[in-house]
Amino acid sequence: MSSSPHDPPTPITAPAPPRLEEVGDGVFAYLQPDGTWWINNTGFLVGSRGVVSVDSCSTERRTRAYLEAIRSVTGRPVRTLVNTHHHGDHTFGNHLFAGATVVGHEETRAGALDWGAPFSEPVWTHVDWGEFALEPPFLTYTDGVTLWVDDLRCEVRHVGSPAHTTNDSIVWIPDRNVLFCGDLLFNGGTPFLLQGSVAGAIEVLEQVIAPLGAGTIVPGHGPVAGPELIGTVLGYLRFVQATAKAGKEAGLEPLEAARETDLGPYAELSDRERIVGNLHRAYAELDGEPRGAEIDVVTALADMITYNGGKPLTCRA
Repeated sequence: MSSSPHDPPTPITAPAPPRLEEVGDGVFAYLQPDGTWWINNTGFLVGSRGVVSVDSCSTERRTRAYLEAIRSVTGRPVRTLVNTHHHGDHTFGNHLFAGATVVGHEETRAGALDWGAPFSEPVWTHVDWGEFALEPPFLTYTDGVTLWVDDLRCEVRHVGSPAHTTNDSIVWIPDRNVLFCGDLLFNGGTPFLLQGSVAGAIEVLEQVIAPLGAGTIVPGHGPVAGPELIGTVLGYLRFVQATAKAGKEAGLEPLEAARETDLGPYAELSDRERIVGNLHRAYAELDGEPRGAEIDVVTALADMITYNGGKPLTCRA
C-alpha cells in the first residue's frame, strides 16, 4: 500500500434539481443529484387505479417535491409504498404518503424503529429535516411479495444475505426489464457496507442481481445505468476486501489502512470517506464475524470523520 494525500472536503453547494426519467412504459425513476449522503433515488409505477412508489426521501422538502413529481404524471393516489431497506434517506418521508400501505422486509421495519428520528450533527453537516413522524413499514414479509400494477407484475424480493444492510430488497419488473435495486448499487458514489456485509454484497450481486439480466437498473444513488454497473461495483467491493487483507497483515487499524491506501480509480467516487467504514466491516469479516453482525458503528463513523480532516461529513440534502 502507498500513501496518498487527500483533497480537502468539498464546499457545500446546492446540487442540481431532481428529474424524472421514464425507464419503461408507466415506470419512472426519480433521480436526485448529486446522490451523496442522504440524497437518494426513488421511483414509481402508474396504474389505472393508483401508484406504487419505490422508497421515499430523506427530508420533508425532498419528499414533497417527489410527490409533486408524481402528480405531474398522474392525479391518481399513491396506494403502495415499498421500502428497499431501512436507511432514512429511503424511509424518513414515509409519513407523507397519506393513505398508502407501507411495505417492507420485517427487518426493514425493525431497523427503522431502531434508528428513530433523523439527526445530522455531529456526524454530518447540518440538515433541515423538516416535519418528521416515524412511519415504518406496517405490511412486512420475510422472503418477498408480488405487487400488481394492473397486469404488470412487480417482484419485491429480499436478497437473502446482508449486503448494504441486513434487510435489502429489490423491485424487479420483468416485463419492463427494469430493476430498482436500492443501495445494493451506487452509480458514481462510493458503496457503503458498514451495516451490512462486503462478502454478502459480492454474493448478492453475483448470484441474485446479475442473473436477472436487467437491461435498466435504477440504483439507490446516481444516474440510471445498465448491467455494466454491476461489474463496476463488484470491482470496488473486491478492492475493499484486498485492502482489508493487506491492512490486517501489516498490523494496521482500519483508519490507518485507509490513510495508507491509494484509492486509484475509486478516488473519483463521491463520499470517499466510506472506505473507512467499509474496512471496519471487512476487518470484522476477516475476524470471523457473521455477515451483518453488529460492530462498533460509533467508532467507525468517528474514524470516517477523522479521515475527512476532522470535519463532519458533507451532506447537501
